[in-house]
Amino acid sequence: MTKKILIINGPNLNLLGNREESKYGKTTLEEVKKNCELHAKLIDVEINFIQSNIEGEIVTIIQKSKGNFDGIIINAAGYTHTSVAILDALLAIKIPTIELHITNIYNREEFRKKSLISKAANGIICGFGVNGYIMALDSIKKL
Repeated sequence: MTKKILIINGPNLNLLGNREESKYGKTTLEEVKKNCELHAKLIDVEINFIQSNIEGEIVTIIQKSKGNFDGIIINAAGYTHTSVAILDALLAIKIPTIELHITNIYNREEFRKKSLISKAANGIICGFGVNGYIMALDSIKKL
């Protein structure tokens, strides 16, 4: 049976490729999506890849994922450090979850070293650039 995985991207990730290239690289979110789609086919996983700058929209997407997806990969971006609502939604649905960050959040500003959503994650991938998305897909398939 093919696993269905939801990949959620939070605020400002739509600016990848144009934003702080020294931290995030030159790859656009559309290129990340295409790479994920290609890799998903190789490992027999179906993905739904979304991005939103709106916290409440992300919460609703998470809530609706129960019964529709076998796993979630979430790069909550700035909401990682601030959103109890996203944490609560992830805890409520009880679906295997991987928290993902392009940069190493533990090697950045002090406020970025604290993740509120980690409590709901089976694992965390950070600091591997956009390659972390492929690592997360390989990992979520095994959960």
